[in-house]
Amino acid sequence: MWLTNCHVVDVVTGEVLRDRSVHVDNGVIVEVAAAAPADADVHDLGGRHLLPGLITCHSHMSIVFPFSETREDEPAELTAFRAAQRAADALHAGVTTMRCVHEQNRIDFVLREARARGWIRAPRVFGAGRALSTPGGHGEGSDCVYVKGADAFYHAALGELEAGADHIKIFINSGLAREGEDFEHAEMTDAEIAATVKAADEHGAYVVAHAGESAAIRQAVELGVRSFEHIYALDAETARLLAEREAFVTPTLCVTNSLGWMRDNHFDEGSVVNAKNAIAPHQESFRRAVEAGVQVVNGTDVPPGDRVDGVSAVVHEMYLMAKGGLDNLRVLQAATVTAARLIRAEDRLGRIAPGYAADLIAVDGDPLNDLGAMGRMSFVMLEGEVVREDVPV
Repeated sequence: MWLTNCHVVDVVTGEVLRDRSVHVDNGVIVEVAAAAPADADVHDLGGRHLLPGLITCHSHMSIVFPFSETREDEPAELTAFRAAQRAADALHAGVTTMRCVHEQNRIDFVLREARARGWIRAPRVFGAGRALSTPGGHGEGSDCVYVKGADAFYHAALGELEAGADHIKIFINSGLAREGEDFEHAEMTDAEIAATVKAADEHGAYVVAHAGESAAIRQAVELGVRSFEHIYALDAETARLLAEREAFVTPTLCVTNSLGWMRDNHFDEGSVVNAKNAIAPHQESFRRAVEAGVQVVNGTDVPPGDRVDGVSAVVHEMYLMAKGGLDNLRVLQAATVTAARLIRAEDRLGRIAPGYAADLIAVDGDPLNDLGAMGRMSFVMLEGEVVREDVPV
């Protein structure tokens, strides 16, 4: 198939290749050309801008809202139905790859297998299985693996890796989920973090840390943690350290900027108040990360296909990043090439180039000049198959 009559956005250089045709075959991009052959099978995109499919790096397909209704003994069958619907919603929103960072019943592994067998249409999944949490910690009540001590964390991490995890999720700080909770309380020792990193390193994986404040982040980056989530209170010194160590940050600005969505989903008022009170420090922390040149990636925490303020959560996160000082190109890179680098798939995902996966989206307008174009998405292709087309062709 040839996708014709489109403007290709190069998310590496920021260049727009106007009036191009893209040849896809067997799920892979073959060629970007000036025109398709006369006898080609074509899909006319009508002058839309073509971008790589979006990669979101902080997803929970199984999470229950409000959190207080989570049942740790929920049958896996129920979890699977909820997760499959959310995955379908994410794909419709242009998410072609998602990194899951804790799923009840290890449902990310189930989604990955069902997708591989062709039983569901869903984004490709990079999964963590269950997060590792200390007893009574931030993950309490969420079907985490609850352990204490370095040896226990090491073996718990091995358990998730041997079950199929691509990365390991830990909580180095508390968070905003429950009334009275704050993000400044450290929840793991140096030895526990180091043991988790050791297990991940031995399996060619890496560690993802739920992180709130700077002291815990500095501790974790020195011990080898590669990916930091939320960063509600990041100081300039720690931002510089993250940049120097080439660590990644998933700011999840949606967490503190989706209050209407939270109320629509019946969150406890204490959770809403926590989020509201964290808006200012969260935004300032993101600004510091941007100024320091930290590698930031898109991740929503909110299901990426859910509607927040009139757009999908994954696009809402883009708008929030731009509002926080990230230029439009880096916003796009955060959901494409930079995200691909984080998940170690930069050789096959996140770009429109020969040999890369034919995961593509089309929008009305040039998002480099008008990020609002991302809210006018009308076409999604996953591995060479058109899975959404809103414009009659």
